[in-house]
Amino acid sequence: QVQLVESGGGLVQDGGSLRLSCAASGRTSTMRAMGWFRQAPGKEREFVASISWSGGSTNYADSVKGRFTISRDNAKNTVYLQMNSLKPEDTAVYYCAASRGYLAWTKPVGYNYWGQGTQVTVSS
Repeated sequence: QVQLVESGGGLVQDGGSLRLSCAASGRTSTMRAMGWFRQAPGKEREFVASISWSGGSTNYADSVKGRFTISRDNAKNTVYLQMNSLKPEDTAVYYCAASRGYLAWTKPVGYNYWGQGTQVTVSS
């Protein structure tokens, strides 16, 4: 089992920045990738970004490219999501996820473990 704990959410104004953190514990040696997803009220959970745990290759949703950056610290078993130029449409609960596999890292089904989520609210 892998446990994930997110932190760093909050309220920020349009154009502001936030950094989310996700600390992993447990059987972290089984992780192959970590990702961030978000879910706004009344909408499905959507992919935001992913990073492979070994090589560090990254992938982003088109809606956040150029504004968000995912990174990892293997020594701390922590993944980060730096969010800049935030917009009201970025408002959502953000979830961290860990995958034991090598496929579908842009889809929720590709992940085995999930954090509890952290609220990000961007005011206009």
